[in-house]
Amino acid sequence: MTLSPYSSVADLTTAFQKKEVSPLEILNLHLQRAENLRSRLNAFVHVDGENARKAAADLEKSGALSTAQKPLHGIPVSIKSCIDVAGWPCPAGSLLRKNYVPAQNAPLVARLKSAGAILIGNTNTPEFLMNYETNNLVSGKTSNPWNLAKSSGGSSGGESASIASGCSVAGVGSDGGGSVRVPAHFCGICALKPTPGRIPSTGHFPAGAGAFSWLGTVGPMARTVADLRTLFHVMAGPDSGDALSAPVASRNFSAQQLRGLRVGILQSDALCCATAETTAAVEKAATYLQNQSFAVEPFPLRGLDRAIELWWFFFGPVVAHLFRQAVASREAEISPMFREYLSLADQPPITLDQFISACANRDLLRAEFIRQMHDVPILLSPVSTAPAFAHGQGTWRPGDPHCYRDTMRYSQWLNLAGFPGASVPLAFSADGLPIGVQIIGRPHEDELVLAVAECIEQARGPWQAPPNLA
Repeated sequence: MTLSPYSSVADLTTAFQKKEVSPLEILNLHLQRAENLRSRLNAFVHVDGENARKAAADLEKSGALSTAQKPLHGIPVSIKSCIDVAGWPCPAGSLLRKNYVPAQNAPLVARLKSAGAILIGNTNTPEFLMNYETNNLVSGKTSNPWNLAKSSGGSSGGESASIASGCSVAGVGSDGGGSVRVPAHFCGICALKPTPGRIPSTGHFPAGAGAFSWLGTVGPMARTVADLRTLFHVMAGPDSGDALSAPVASRNFSAQQLRGLRVGILQSDALCCATAETTAAVEKAATYLQNQSFAVEPFPLRGLDRAIELWWFFFGPVVAHLFRQAVASREAEISPMFREYLSLADQPPITLDQFISACANRDLLRAEFIRQMHDVPILLSPVSTAPAFAHGQGTWRPGDPHCYRDTMRYSQWLNLAGFPGASVPLAFSADGLPIGVQIIGRPHEDELVLAVAECIEQARGPWQAPPNLA
């Protein structure tokens, strides 16, 4: 095969088995690319070339195994720098954690390595993951491979930039309000926010417990839906460290099973107006599915206004209250973006009655959404209202044109409800920025989300790489 930093997992594993290329050759290609693009993109916090080369050499000595034994045999994978990898710095974008080095791997990391993945490094995030732009006082900002003046998104912005630019084949991010889907949309790749518990969040910071338990999930990011599925199957499964994990059986869907499936185009007055190009991308996805015998229809989802406000209650006042305790007496060391979040989220203090009521209402809303989607298991929507914004343009300040509480509503409510959602690149804006479409499913039907996403992807045609990164 011709060496390419944009080869898929399936392409590479087949080439390894045929001995057309070696894992070490592919690894060196990606490590060199990460080094070449370091100053332009700043995607990585830490690159572990020495141990990655040793792992690749060990794989070559062991010989090619079947993909059933090692589905990620020799695949260079990156990890968001809020997920524990033994011996790697795991700062989550904060000076307060810059010296934290975990002693053991998160379960998902152990599963990736057992499947043959070669971990090359971990990627940049905003401080404590609480922003849709990746910039911090530890390692600076990460740029979008399609336009260096634009943000790569957040909080998995380093991951999206690395994968979109061919520095890693695939990777793992996390999502508390769109944090894998929005960066994927900004950078033109795919991502899956799973149902909470399908992939264990053990070893992730912040821990997936209490106020974070429904909000935050860890999920795969890649250039194709097939690669998402491979990573998802490798990482999925119960773990005692994640209270929401359960032994949910994996499913596959044939074209015959998908025929006639009802798909709704999400509608709600609670959602802000998307750009005409963004709306056109969703309509294009709907047409693709109609042409493949899906039954597509408008779908007004009642209760989204309450869900979006409840999401902010947990992501804002509740989470900010927890962080206030963590940063007490060290406020001078936190980033301007995180300081802005705290100033807007932590006023006024929440009461116990408010918290108990919000927990109950979250569960009732989730059940209500499931009932409404009883006969329409898949919804289509934008990921956010627009393509990537310029560095420094996004904000938590109400009333600003790029206020996250308005622009990111399409993604945020899924985290409140615990629904799975995928982002798939589908179109481009007039100025050449990627536009993704969101595929939304019911809890624990992640595989159906991926199956529908793949139908859209196949109708779209081959993935396109950023043109200016030679």
